[in-house]
Amino acid sequence: MASPVFPFTAVVGQDDLRHALTLCAVDPAVGGVLALGDRGTGKSTTVRGLAQLLARDGLEMPVVDLPLGASEDRVLGSLDIDRALRGEIAYAPGLLAAAHGGILYIDEVNLLDDYLVDLLLDVAASGVNTVERDGLSHTHPARFVLVGSGNPEEGELRPQLEDRFGLSTPVSTIREVEQRWEIVRRRMAFERDPEAFSAAWAEREDRLAARIRLARERCATLEIGDDVLHAAVRICVDAGAVGHRAELVLVRAARAAAALAGRPAVTVHDLAAAAVAALQHRTPRTALEPVTAAAARVRIAAAAVLGRRVA
Repeated sequence: MASPVFPFTAVVGQDDLRHALTLCAVDPAVGGVLALGDRGTGKSTTVRGLAQLLARDGLEMPVVDLPLGASEDRVLGSLDIDRALRGEIAYAPGLLAAAHGGILYIDEVNLLDDYLVDLLLDVAASGVNTVERDGLSHTHPARFVLVGSGNPEEGELRPQLEDRFGLSTPVSTIREVEQRWEIVRRRMAFERDPEAFSAAWAEREDRLAARIRLARERCATLEIGDDVLHAAVRICVDAGAVGHRAELVLVRAARAAAALAGRPAVTVHDLAAAAVAALQHRTPRTALEPVTAAAARVRIAAAAVLGRRVA
């Protein structure tokens, strides 16, 4: 029997993480979320809560965990031993097959072994997993929302993998006393009676799930004018973002936000609102700069473009 899952809408604080995950639920092409910060801040709880919320509205997006020490066979899939003993050559699906259409979640992603990072980079780039070994040749689609969490104090994340996450958001310990009290109160209530607690949040869960479903339907048809595309490029250039994936992620995230808000077209304001999450991990900083320096540069670039548009 599956363990009860804490409701997504009942998570206190961590608004940036919840918003980033919601944008990826609207449009998985946004590319996933990297959430680095303090341990014990509800990162995995929030991810699993989103999957449960989507399932309420028939939007299946299961969460598949990728353990740090997983073997190559477990990740990619391998020869089905039981059928091989009967003289058959058949594929036994791995974690990437299970994650297709859902969320591949990696906790402590910055501690992931290099060989697993290389596997993920190959599959994330192509959206296809190919297994060739032991006389077996098998290919299957492997498109998933990549979500990673971890504590940056425990190790650096390889830049090639960091760039594969569409959005990035820091997750820190909440310092406000009333919010921390509310976190404890809600968690204790959930543990005391998960069914009753979930029922109390069911209406809010259903409302958000319905918004996401409608946003998915309208997302592909939203108008994105050349002026918005030009503004996206200008923000990326001014912020010093590395790589041309930056503009694509920024536009996709802005489009998902506009769809979620029910707007008929993407605006420069949507770009400005999505810029920090889309670009801060693509903006280099020197060793002497604080971790907030990249985000500050993105905000300045977005504000400058927005200011020119308003003027």
